[in-house]
Amino acid sequence: LFSPFYVFQLIPLVGVVSFAAVGALAFSGYSLFSKSDVIINKSGNPEPWETVDPTKPQKLLTIHQKWKPIEELEHVRKLTK
Repeated sequence: LFSPFYVFQLIPLVGVVSFAAVGALAFSGYSLFSKSDVIINKSGNPEPWETVDPTKPQKLLTIHQKWKPIEELEHVRKLTK
């Protein structure tokens, strides 16, 4: 029924799919535990966007990004709290 030749043809396919699955799991874990914009428990903090540090880049790769607060928005934010 099964020739050993067919099994050897599946080895690269299994290797590539396994590598992709491990990479996806690794990146998910990295994002879950190191990124501040990924929220697991939203009921504990109903406004999680307030705790995100705007000076820390949220992207995987950031080139020459500088953050400056907008004074009008900061004033409105202080008034609404």
